[in-house]
Amino acid sequence: MVKKLSQLYLDARRAFAQQEDIQTASQIARHLLCHIAGKTQEALLADFELYGSQAIADAMEDAVARVLTGEPLAYVLGEWDFYGMTLQINNHVLIPRDDTCAVTDLALKKSLFLDTSPRILDLCTGSGCIGLAIANKVKDARVTLADVSPEAIAVAKKNMTLQKLSARVSCVRADALKEPPAFLGKFDLIVSNPPYITTQEMQELPASVKDYEPHLALHGGTDGLDFYRAIAKNYQQALKPGGYLCFEFGMGQGDAVCSILEDNGYTILERSRDYNEIERAVLAQFGRKED
Repeated sequence: MVKKLSQLYLDARRAFAQQEDIQTASQIARHLLCHIAGKTQEALLADFELYGSQAIADAMEDAVARVLTGEPLAYVLGEWDFYGMTLQINNHVLIPRDDTCAVTDLALKKSLFLDTSPRILDLCTGSGCIGLAIANKVKDARVTLADVSPEAIAVAKKNMTLQKLSARVSCVRADALKEPPAFLGKFDLIVSNPPYITTQEMQELPASVKDYEPHLALHGGTDGLDFYRAIAKNYQQALKPGGYLCFEFGMGQGDAVCSILEDNGYTILERSRDYNEIERAVLAQFGRKED
């Protein structure tokens, strides 16, 4: 049945209000209808009393049902905003979260003061969100997006193209748990948001994460630190002399990650917090402390 856009919105809000507060229900309904109707929020309001097509009505019904069964809104939309970019995503990559702005800020701040045309590696890149954010802000940076998952690399390539960064960004397949392939060369900075959920925590994740987001990008081993040990040890050879390594880590893992870095010859330069004042990121330098 063809309905006005306003009715499609109200029907969706009413459905979501069974599970969410009215403000959240309104936001989700608005996000979905804007996306499906291909309108900005302003245009949607202006056209509220116009009738939507049957295709829009059917797509809204399907999308509402998916959200109500627990699928994250970002996967239903197929896109999510991060650091001023709208990125394509699917369930082969993690949903970019505000937590990751901490490591992005830290890596970006260092990148701005590297030598001309710095080479930067975003390891365990997923959607490419960190590396693309840096490439967008550091106009002479040459960024490599690397992941072990071919499906994730496909998503990162799509985002690289959508952000019009193909001239300075490349995508490669690389396993963070193994030694880096020789063709990667040397980098001024490596930034990584690796898997860091412990085996026990994997069992306790909310269904919206455990049932939908890729376990390959979440599980960091028994204590959640397998990737930090491997990267700190193996990826030294992919750093230029005095190069930098920047990590995101989970809540409460900061001291353990810093110990791993120091045990592998790194000097801790800075530790930073996310918007919720939870420590989330560290910047370290290999071999020597910067002057």
